[in-house]
Amino acid sequence: MLKMMKIKKTVLILIVFVLINSVACEKDKPQIPDNPLNGKTTAVFNYDKTYGTVTDIDGNVYKTIIIGNQTWMAENLRTIHYQNGDTLPNVTDNTEWNNLSTGAYCNYNNTNSLDTIATYGRLYNWYAVADSRQLAPKGWHVPTVMDWSILFNYLGGDTIASNKLKEVGNTHWEDPFESDNSSGFTALPGGFRYLSNDIGFIGFYGVWWTSSEYNETKVGFLYLYFCDSKVWKGINYKTNGYSIRLIKENN
Repeated sequence: MLKMMKIKKTVLILIVFVLINSVACEKDKPQIPDNPLNGKTTAVFNYDKTYGTVTDIDGNVYKTIIIGNQTWMAENLRTIHYQNGDTLPNVTDNTEWNNLSTGAYCNYNNTNSLDTIATYGRLYNWYAVADSRQLAPKGWHVPTVMDWSILFNYLGGDTIASNKLKEVGNTHWEDPFESDNSSGFTALPGGFRYLSNDIGFIGFYGVWWTSSEYNETKVGFLYLYFCDSKVWKGINYKTNGYSIRLIKENN
């Protein structure tokens, strides 16, 4: 009887020890919030492809896709915090936006629609891209011009890559031309914010930042247009508001 009691006592101690350690481990885990944008996107993905996922600091869960030797987000970024927890300001006033020299974001036409934000992501100025606090989750970064070029070359070059990147159909693109989304990238036409007073062209243009800086005021960017198969590249003002796609490190 005494031996049985000792065994039961030992088992009880072990159970208490496991429970205490389980609670401690749960406390040590980073607390990722539930995000109301999850599950709201209306993007048409290529379900012949196998997608992964990555989660940002706000609890946004994004599909990811392997294309060649690279792993990309298959959705536009929609975080409103840097990785240290600092908040990006949501700047809706045109004059204020144009005078910024620090990071900020806006929603297309300053919308509060969860479906629209979840589908197209948010628009960021380049100062948010360059901020040392970083928008990207650990292990990810805003792509350089070279990162984008590797992607386009893998898909056949600048003149035809757009067709393989853009979402199929006219759910979001005004006219998807010959797009087949064969890469699984699922590029969407989230429009842009240009200088102080021009926010528009959703459905017509998908525009994304690079992390490649050219001078004090301008930086590399690229865009896809609704009615052709070409990838367009250029440089433009850091104060513009463009979409962001992230690429995984060590590809």
